[in-house]
Amino acid sequence: MNLIELFRLDRLTWSSAVDILIVSILIYHILLLIRGTRAVQMALGVGFLVLFYYVTLWFNLETVQWIMTTILPFFVVGIIVLFAAEIRRALANIGKNPLLRRFSRNPIAETYEEIVSAAMRLSTQRVGALIVIEREMGLKNYTESGVAVDAALSSDLLVSLFLPGAPLHDGAVIVQKGRITAAACFLPLTLDPRLSKELGTRHRAAIGVTEESDAVVVVVSEETGTISTAVGGDIQRNLDGPSLRRHLADIFAGTATASSGPPSHLSPVAEGK
Repeated sequence: MNLIELFRLDRLTWSSAVDILIVSILIYHILLLIRGTRAVQMALGVGFLVLFYYVTLWFNLETVQWIMTTILPFFVVGIIVLFAAEIRRALANIGKNPLLRRFSRNPIAETYEEIVSAAMRLSTQRVGALIVIEREMGLKNYTESGVAVDAALSSDLLVSLFLPGAPLHDGAVIVQKGRITAAACFLPLTLDPRLSKELGTRHRAAIGVTEESDAVVVVVSEETGTISTAVGGDIQRNLDGPSLRRHLADIFAGTATASSGPPSHLSPVAEGK
């Protein structure tokens, strides 16, 4: 079968059309998943190796073919390890039920005003803070790394938790279903090689946890007092009270993207640790 016969429309059946549609949707969502992450460079490398393999088949390079065939099982394991974060995120997105999301309400959508108030007070005092707000994906593995609090969400409690000298001021506070679940929690740091070297551990942790979950993170810089939000692996900085309030309202209303404007986490502006 030549190319002309392959692309003849009169040979296209309904099953073939559905097959093409499903494959196109899968490719589209895979590209969305890896867009803007380090996985793009790794995907290009994988594509180059696949192309190189077919070149060896074309020129009948038996020795090279034998080498690539021998290392193929180890290569597959390496792919799984390298793309572990992206695979976890993809499986978590598949597990989301849009029907449940339509009929359910997250209490944090009604109480983020307490978080805005706390962030503004901490910013004025230049007290570092890291507040993680759970959405649909559970954060139990992170809450277990900290100290259980299980208290009603309030700006006064948030401020007191982050004050210097407080027993739980190091680490992140996690908010679940309108309650402060845990404090002094450990978060994964982002491994994005494009990240500005000026960003400290607090902001790297904020980006890291949003790369592996759909959580929203509010960060207050200890050095500059600036307020930032992290969503979907992107961080938006230099927010004040009104802009933070609008941004959180848009996120919980489902109208905000991960970041408005260029990726601000690439900017070489210091944000503190």
